Amino acid sequence: MPQPHPNSPSKKALWTGRILSALPALLLLMSGVMKLAKPRFVAEGFNHLGWPENDALGIGLMEIACVVVYVIPRTCVLGAILMTGCLGGAIATHIRIGEFFILPQIAAGILVWLGLYLRDPRLGELAPLRK
Repeated sequence: MPQPHPNSPSKKALWTGRILSALPALLLLMSGVMKLAKPRFVAEGFNHLGWPENDALGIGLMEIACVVVYVIPRTCVLGAILMTGCLGGAIATHIRIGEFFILPQIAAGILVWLGLYLRDPRLGELAPLRK
């Protein structure tokens, strides 16, 4: 019977990480697809946030690309960095217009990294927390 890699996560941690990673990935994917479909509420939202409606296509494609990079195991760390940037941009946009309900974006950012950490414990070597 093959031995697991010394840095491989337990099955429970792996599946928990996959589920936690799926939540922000699906959130950003849905956001990107909605920007491509551009129903009326997306256009209204862009106007409310002070973004030109024409930017929806580019932002939507960027969100989808970030998710694709995140779900590929070889590029998942880069994807996490890119998704964190997207979420940071959303936070900055809301704060700029005086809306401070940014808990969903913060929670999604935490889930991006927590899910990745549970899927790949080697990430803990980079974390500032020490034993």
